[in-house]
Amino acid sequence: CPTPADLRPTNGTRLCAVLYSDDSPYYGQCCAGDTLEVLPGSDVPYMPHGWSGRTSSLVVGTKCELTVWSRRAKEGNSRRFSA
Repeated sequence: CPTPADLRPTNGTRLCAVLYSDDSPYYGQCCAGDTLEVLPGSDVPYMPHGWSGRTSSLVVGTKCELTVWSRRAKEGNSRRFSA
C-alpha cells in the first residue's frame, strides 16, 4: 500500500484517500484491484456505481479524514478514518 504522504495521482495533485477493491491477508498483496480516488473536500452521499459494498482496503492521506456511513445518503452508523 502507498504511504499516506504518497497519495498523488498521475497529474500530481494531492488526494485525500484511495479506496481499493481487492485485499489480501498478505501485506504485499493488499491495496490491489480497482481504485476510487477521493479528492480533498469531497462530499459524496452516494458511492459511485459499482462501488457499494466493494471496498476492501483504503489509505487516507495526511491531514485528511474520511468518514463513511453504513447506509446511503449519509444514514446509519458512521466511521472515521485518518492517516
